[in-house]
Amino acid sequence: MTSHVLTVTCPSKRGIVAAISGKLAELGCNITDSAQFDDPDTDRFFMRVSFVSEKGLTRADLVAEFTPVAETFEMTWAVHDEAKKMKVVIMVSRFGHCLNDLLYRWRIGALPIDIVAVVSNHMEYQKLVVNHDIPFYQVRVTKENKPQAEARLLEIVEESGAELVVLARYMQILSDRLCQRMSGRIINIHHSFLPSFKGANPYKQAFERGVKLIGATAHYVTADLDEGPIIEQDTIRVTHAQSPEDYVSLGRDVEAQVLSRAIHAHIHHRAFINGNKTVVFPASPGSYASERMG
Repeated sequence: MTSHVLTVTCPSKRGIVAAISGKLAELGCNITDSAQFDDPDTDRFFMRVSFVSEKGLTRADLVAEFTPVAETFEMTWAVHDEAKKMKVVIMVSRFGHCLNDLLYRWRIGALPIDIVAVVSNHMEYQKLVVNHDIPFYQVRVTKENKPQAEARLLEIVEESGAELVVLARYMQILSDRLCQRMSGRIINIHHSFLPSFKGANPYKQAFERGVKLIGATAHYVTADLDEGPIIEQDTIRVTHAQSPEDYVSLGRDVEAQVLSRAIHAHIHHRAFINGNKTVVFPASPGSYASERMG
């Protein structure tokens, strides 16, 4: 039996859960996991339901049958095949810790994605990527050629069929146009010192200010630099006895773990954009270990 995930966002009103569960029962579907959230601040309802069709209905069958319910409640919704791996493009510059971590998790099966390309504005990681049998593209970016470079990036995304772009410490600012075109489909990772310590050497700045917690933030990319809806965060304690180099090393570990967990939430359809923030449903027990790996 094929397992599917139904994701729903709609205006909050009475009867949504009953309508969804009732329709799935009518279609001979068995719900295996369900999570919901009603946000009184935005008056929006969010739901994620995992289920199996005991009658062998296809995704197309399910979409056709569920459409009347979705129209009744003005839903933004989708039915996803849980066995289908999401196609992902990874972008990187000269810091390779997140790329290396993602490749390792992907190789051992802890990150169930299909990496269809790695794009960089430099050449440092070409051999690493090609040795994993993944296409590598260098797209140089300058002030003069930025529109052409972004057009090339979009070309790679479209030709590869990528559904998600991951900025694994990609150190170029994306244009408003690109961010809007791929809204909800680009995830970025950075240290959690913003807005306090901007620019070069944020860990050195943190060390000089005696910071006791360092961390990382993964978020969806918007036109507002580093201010998109947050998906995942984590921190680690540091002490006066550690050096700026220790801060950098520890920070890289946290960045890699946070990025991986954010990608997991997205590919398993657990993350919903809710205005300037997100609704992120917890992972099921079966996937928790791999998401916390490392």
